[in-house]
Amino acid sequence: MEENNDIPLLAGIEAGGTKYVCAVATNPTEPLLESRFPTGDPEATIEQAVTFFQEAMERYGPIRSMGIGTFGPADIHVKSPGYGSILTTPKRGWAGFNVVNAVRDGLGLPIPIAFDTDVNAAVLGEAEYGAAMNHRFVAYITIGTGIGAAFLHDGQIIHGRMHPEVGHMVMPDFDKAFGKSTNHCPFHESCFEGRAAGPAIESRWGIPGGELPDDHEAWDLQAAYLAAGCINLTAVWSPDLILLGGGVSQKAGLIDRVRREFEKQAGGYWSLPPLDLYLQTPSLDQNAGIVGSLALAQRLL
Repeated sequence: MEENNDIPLLAGIEAGGTKYVCAVATNPTEPLLESRFPTGDPEATIEQAVTFFQEAMERYGPIRSMGIGTFGPADIHVKSPGYGSILTTPKRGWAGFNVVNAVRDGLGLPIPIAFDTDVNAAVLGEAEYGAAMNHRFVAYITIGTGIGAAFLHDGQIIHGRMHPEVGHMVMPDFDKAFGKSTNHCPFHESCFEGRAAGPAIESRWGIPGGELPDDHEAWDLQAAYLAAGCINLTAVWSPDLILLGGGVSQKAGLIDRVRREFEKQAGGYWSLPPLDLYLQTPSLDQNAGIVGSLALAQRLL
């Protein structure tokens, strides 16, 4: 056993809609052990996570705290009777499933667990270890299987009655200009997630976004939707920085298209930093979520 009793062992889960990432660490930016696997049905997925942490404890000693950053919507208010549960979601089998209870029961340990959204975890990771360091007001939008957002004010994640659901704010229909008509949300006629998340891109063009060439017109349309989302956050909250994370945002050249489209849609109304500073991709790249989940665990101590 490679145990160090002087430094607490942290556990983190980035519980995404497509994949689960589990890790243990003493420093959130340097996982000692990590596992990534597809998100399946709740019971099998949690069983796989529990097995990973049991094996990690055999190697590194007892876990002191855990942070879970989950896909949403989720009940993240610690005093709520349903704390730790996934709420209304089209992801089969997960609606109403209590992730925190399932992990605790599986491990058989009364460890403290911080439960928040995956995008809240990601913005925390960026604030403590990445591109959002030294910024007071930070917005983070993640574009992947769905679209979520997080807001950070002086290092504290902002929660309202529930977490922000930016993915379901109303969007203009930019599809018409491209001769398309795609909205992938089962709940709303035209929302950010339904127009711009990964499944919407695939439905619209017939192949996954990752397989579309860099110069495809799909990215001009995607930039229009992402810019509109950033305009709305600018108007509502006026952050110092907006980070665009998630797998879709990693497309080569997309962030530059978003900046150009943002400038066009903004109409010169706001006095903002240069757009290459105001609109950025995360410096932790695809590790922001798991780093942030480990940082959630660290904050419990």
